[in-house]
Amino acid sequence: MDCIFVRHGIAVEPDEWEGEEENRPLTEKGKRRVRQMAKGLAALDCQPTHLFTSPFVRAYDTARLLGAVIAPTLKIETREELAVGAKPEQVVTFLRTLPSDAVVVCVGHEPQLGEVVSLLLCGKALPNFPLKKAGAVRVESEGRVNVAEGRLVWWLQPMQLRALGKRAHAKKGEDS
Repeated sequence: MDCIFVRHGIAVEPDEWEGEEENRPLTEKGKRRVRQMAKGLAALDCQPTHLFTSPFVRAYDTARLLGAVIAPTLKIETREELAVGAKPEQVVTFLRTLPSDAVVVCVGHEPQLGEVVSLLLCGKALPNFPLKKAGAVRVESEGRVNVAEGRLVWWLQPMQLRALGKRAHAKKGEDS
């Protein structure tokens, strides 16, 4: 199973938002950068079979923008396991229910996503694996996911993903 974990894009700051926390949206800059990083994931030939997201607006909108680029026909499914406050072990338990040949994209929040990755790689939910906003990490597992049995394939900062997307777009222009 391949798992790609993506942190939501840049959102309105909490102290600038008057609504419910779960409704805090992406900024225009956040939307633009998510579209750019999605092109980077497409350049990496990211072809998910499943696209899951936290029900929080900023994560759902990130998943929607991402899906439009890398998997336009794939249905986005919200999962409470990816919501703020859910335990990393809940994500792993959920992932274990999926087929072993699945390619899963999970869009969510920090510190949970970094802790899920550390759980898959190291066997413990550690706080020292943070993902930047609109950053992504790919962890591969033989068969279904198991704690401490994941293999890190890549860990990319948002800037790197955007650069990959620009490079792929420029190359496509040269090939035309």
